[in-house]
Amino acid sequence: MDDQALERARKRVAESRETRFETTRMEAALVRARAQIDALTAAADELQSQLPDQVGLAVEEGLRRQVVPVARTLAEIKGLVNQANRRLERLEQEVLAERAARIDDLSVLVDLVASGWRGVDERLRRIEQHGAEAETGGVVPLPPGARSADAATHSAYAQAG
Repeated sequence: MDDQALERARKRVAESRETRFETTRMEAALVRARAQIDALTAAADELQSQLPDQVGLAVEEGLRRQVVPVARTLAEIKGLVNQANRRLERLEQEVLAERAARIDDLSVLVDLVASGWRGVDERLRRIEQHGAEAETGGVVPLPPGARSADAATHSAYAQAG
């Protein structure tokens, strides 16, 4: 056998070893990649099954943390509104009582004015009756101690001047 043929044979063997080594490395890398893809798929499946529950629990906890202070604030507001309603009702009762008292006062004033006008009407009637008698010649004397309006005005001007 000739040396060149032997050398070519050795090269082919070396090349096939290198190729086989590369192929083996490639196959090993593919096996590892498949194993990692399977692990990733398993993790994704696990997350997919657990994630909605965990998100739900996280949302519930967050809402609970936010709702408790809001509920407390709403309770305080409700208490203040109820207190304001009670105060408004009390004010309304006081206003109604005050209104009733003013109506009673007005009624008393109307009665006083009406009785005063009845007195004036009675006096005018008597004056008219006396006036009718005066036309027939009767003189109506002033009561003792009474001064006429002109005399009172004249003496007031005299004192001021």
